[in-house]
Amino acid sequence: MKKMKILIELILLAGVIGLNYGAIQRPDYDDTPTPEFLNPSWMATIPDDLPLSEVTMPGTHNTMALYGGVYAECQTWSLASQLQAGIRYLDIRVRHVKGNLTLHHGVSYQRAHFGHVLEGVADFLREYPSETVLMRLREEFSETYDIYGAVVDYIHRYAHWDLLWHSRLVPTMAEARGKLIVLQEFAGPDLGMRYGSLDIADDWKVPTLLHVEDKWQSVYEHLEAAPTGNKAQIFLTYSSGAGVFAYPRAIAQRINPQLYDYLRAKTELNQRLGIICMDFPAAPLIQTIIGFQMKEVIKRSQALNTVPNKTSLKHVISSLRKKMIKN
Repeated sequence: MKKMKILIELILLAGVIGLNYGAIQRPDYDDTPTPEFLNPSWMATIPDDLPLSEVTMPGTHNTMALYGGVYAECQTWSLASQLQAGIRYLDIRVRHVKGNLTLHHGVSYQRAHFGHVLEGVADFLREYPSETVLMRLREEFSETYDIYGAVVDYIHRYAHWDLLWHSRLVPTMAEARGKLIVLQEFAGPDLGMRYGSLDIADDWKVPTLLHVEDKWQSVYEHLEAAPTGNKAQIFLTYSSGAGVFAYPRAIAQRINPQLYDYLRAKTELNQRLGIICMDFPAAPLIQTIIGFQMKEVIKRSQALNTVPNKTSLKHVISSLRKKMIKN
């Protein structure tokens, strides 16, 4: 009996209980190969003069971590599918070996290189020029501390220099449209904004599933601080986490529902929440985050003493619906 009790405790610590290994597609969590629905041009409705720091947007943690087993995998959708679904913040990790930049999550090679990311983003922004993409870029699984030259080389080879937003300043939506905004987490001259300039909550260490509530508390507190925080500073909240006895999937299956319920409870509030960066997000969760932008449109109309009537509201809603492309 004692041995059985110990075994049950070990299984719980390993994050196996409650972890469904079959593909799941819920409103808050999705580890199937494709999103339930797409929303590729949702930024088109955002006013041009709105600073990017006041936009609430969805992002993915370890965007390209599709391979490597339960410890390494954080997403199941391709880069193209993520962008089409409405993701606008990418978390990109590159290993630097003799000028080559391969994509990694720790030791796990992700069967692609940085050029594939640049091509994917450039193609997307060419098709949807109303949008912008923010990309955290850092070195991983190598310690050269000298990736700047290789990054510049890849930009010239796989994209073009003018694709980038070349300033540390936070752009307005008009300035950001059609641009890739590099959030630079490496040494060298400026390629864009500095990742460290953001207000970031990334308490990613979740030793076991018994610590999930501690993780959620960190997420909750940062999201609660965002509406009243410095509006000139981009807020970034990671809902993702991992540990030796808690896989990214197991944590996302527990954190994402709490995040979804939290956001839905705020549907009547006009609040800036910043970037919400997730593992295995589902299309309805992404849409809930995107939905905060329509509230901003209405709020600004009210500030200008032009309260939207039923006809104008129907037009806004109709425009948003048209931008949602069903699979």
